[in-house]
Amino acid sequence: MMKTTIPDKLYFKIGEVAKMADVPTHVLRYWESEFSGIKPKRANSKQRLYRKQDVELILDIKILLHEQGYTIAGARKLLESGQKPFQIVAEAEPVIIKASNKLQTIKQELKELQDLLISKKES
Repeated sequence: MMKTTIPDKLYFKIGEVAKMADVPTHVLRYWESEFSGIKPKRANSKQRLYRKQDVELILDIKILLHEQGYTIAGARKLLESGQKPFQIVAEAEPVIIKASNKLQTIKQELKELQDLLISKKES
């Protein structure tokens, strides 16, 4: 997961945000309709102007959807709970390790059962 640095500006055009997030502009417009936290202002020319907090949210959404495999609904729920993607990963690590250890134990027990069945079959 690469950390994107956001320039110190008041507003960003949709093309700039798309480059920072490495997604097409139509994806940003779609996310805008799915995530209530993304609220770009409109210039007199109707051009979308994103604030720094919008860009940060978009980068978080990209991490959740593209790197962590969340659905739009799942990402929305997590973000509404106030958590950030990196917090979610850090909290999930102990659970993942426990699950991995459990799976190793189950795999070993299945292997032992398989060996037992093979030895019974041969005798």
